Amino acid sequence: MGTKVLPKGYEPENVEEKWYKYWLEKDIFKANLEEKEKVFSMVAPPPNVTGSLHMGHALNSTLQDILVRYKKMCGYNVLWVPGTDHAGIATQNVVERQLAKEGLSRQELGREEFIKRVWQWKEEYGNRIINQLKRLGCACDWSRQRFTMDEGFSRAVKEVFVRLYEEGLIYRGDYIINWCPRCQTALADLEVEHEEVDGALYYIRYPRVDGKGHITVATTRPETLLGDTAVAVHPEDERYQGLKGIKVYVPVVKREVPIIFDTYVDREFGTGALKVTPAHDPNDFELGRKHNLPLVKVIDENGHMTAEAGPFAGLDRFECREKIVAYLENQGLLEKIEPIKHSVGHCYRCKTVVEPMVSKQWFVRTKPLAEPAIKAVREGKTKLIPPNWDKTYYEWMENIRDWCISRQIWWGHRIPAWYCQACGEVVVSKKTPESCPHCGAKELKEETDVLDTWFSSALWPFGTLGWPDETEELKIFYPTSVLVTGFDILFFWVARMMMMGLHFMGEVPFYDVYIHALVRDEKGEKMSKTKGNVIDPLDMIAKYGTDALRFTLVALAAQGRDIRLSEKRIEGYRHFINKIWNAARFVLMNLEEDTKSEVKPEKGMVADRWILSRLQSVIAEVRKNLDIYEFDKAAYVLYHFVWHEFCDWYLEWIKPVLYGSDETAKKMTQAVLLYTLSELLKLLHPFIPFVTEEIWHHLHHTESSILET
Repeated sequence: MGTKVLPKGYEPENVEEKWYKYWLEKDIFKANLEEKEKVFSMVAPPPNVTGSLHMGHALNSTLQDILVRYKKMCGYNVLWVPGTDHAGIATQNVVERQLAKEGLSRQELGREEFIKRVWQWKEEYGNRIINQLKRLGCACDWSRQRFTMDEGFSRAVKEVFVRLYEEGLIYRGDYIINWCPRCQTALADLEVEHEEVDGALYYIRYPRVDGKGHITVATTRPETLLGDTAVAVHPEDERYQGLKGIKVYVPVVKREVPIIFDTYVDREFGTGALKVTPAHDPNDFELGRKHNLPLVKVIDENGHMTAEAGPFAGLDRFECREKIVAYLENQGLLEKIEPIKHSVGHCYRCKTVVEPMVSKQWFVRTKPLAEPAIKAVREGKTKLIPPNWDKTYYEWMENIRDWCISRQIWWGHRIPAWYCQACGEVVVSKKTPESCPHCGAKELKEETDVLDTWFSSALWPFGTLGWPDETEELKIFYPTSVLVTGFDILFFWVARMMMMGLHFMGEVPFYDVYIHALVRDEKGEKMSKTKGNVIDPLDMIAKYGTDALRFTLVALAAQGRDIRLSEKRIEGYRHFINKIWNAARFVLMNLEEDTKSEVKPEKGMVADRWILSRLQSVIAEVRKNLDIYEFDKAAYVLYHFVWHEFCDWYLEWIKPVLYGSDETAKKMTQAVLLYTLSELLKLLHPFIPFVTEEIWHHLHHTESSILET
């Protein structure tokens, strides 16, 4: 074996790039299409092309990488599909900011030129996060890297849209949507972040048309009263029993509106009387449909008041709020103002307050798609791990609303629909139609909206494997074995993949969904640039090495519990990496060239028999824990065994034998040493791949990777 083959200290920068390059050159991460029996497959959650590696990515990718390396070493044909998401709104915003620095806007460039600029940006910067994932050691099959707008995936998206439309599961219609005046696009409910803010409850008098007094309503948004088309009260509210058939005037615009009775009204809120603005509130919209109320739109797409707002037309919505409150006070129609804290929806991208408004959009009817997805989890075809997420999943899926999938931006999958300028019919087609199939006219105008980014992401498990073609990859690797993801995209992404996978493939997209927690700072607070408590994984890799960061994250990744991370913890696990290195160095210095790892435990010393027995127990425990996604428990077992039993006990115990004159005992102990360290490296490799690969090659003088053992 030779002596002193390892340098004194472990220097990650001399090791990591070398071995990652070696793994790629040897195609060790590639799946094959020959082995069809023992298969393990996984799709990586595609990070945004605008993204940079953060601790959430680092945790998510490390857990996936552990599974991939573990399964490879167990002899599985493993496929781990990587890729990136085009991230419609985020990417468009990045490129628009770049244009602004040049004194340009996308409108000045025009759609075609703007899209070219986005593709140029994507080619230049879009692989940044992929390269960062490689630094983390991710054993993805990079030959199969996908992008949600690559040619094959675009074909899959069109196929799904057209099929769903033909099945009546996609429709276009008026509906209340969340509108971002800054991003100028509709947002799905899930893309709205609700924040507690300081606000006020305004008590406003609506005069009765018959001149017999007034009814007082309480609202947080007085500017929307200009679009009111009713006042609603609870049918059992004794205060309002005498108001049936009565009408009131909407202040300012003097519109006559009815008082309606509906059990939806909360009698305890405000005065128990609710102003109804169907064009600007989702609940009011439903009330409006139920009671056949007209829609009056008083706020436009820029957040300004429309002509329907009368004297306040053209004002910004918040400026209008101030002026209308002053007007009401002046007219004696404002009873009081109460300060309150309430939840207000903000755009998840630019943090602008969203404006609910009626708009013509494209929707997916989700209830028929959700039912099989609920059933699949109930029947255990797909397991959520930990199982406490089942209840959340059921509640959301059972109360699911139709999904608004159109976005008023330019970067994304353009909706494959055309409008006939002659007969007004809508033509939905995978290919550009030459003429209207309804009337034969050739004047067709293409839809300008694009699809919600999550629409294409929902096809990820089968779209990445070549669907709609019947590929070998689909036959071998679908359904995938497991999905590793954060709870924050359980509904954005996981639930939608379940719906689409079952509908188009007839099978669940994955058998297991492992849901990991958030990585927080050491005080348990969410990391944010504003708070200045962000720990950058790339900085930690540069300072302590990839293996130390990976092992820290895994050691803290208990199921169902958020991770509290600090740099001190990473530094602590860097000492663990050094401990392994020094132990390996000691072993190598005490082996002979002809040492073989053929061990006969029954003939060894007590110490040798003990360590071999403990090793077998550790192998069983690590395998058991990885099989049930108890990553932290597997890491703890390894840490304890390496540090305390192998290093502190066994290596100290056998020194007299290694330095003694009994050659038979010495050779037996050396064989046990070689065998134990080899097995340990295999056990540790999925967690800390770089240092283990380096030691492995020193230990065995082999051309083969530890992954090939």
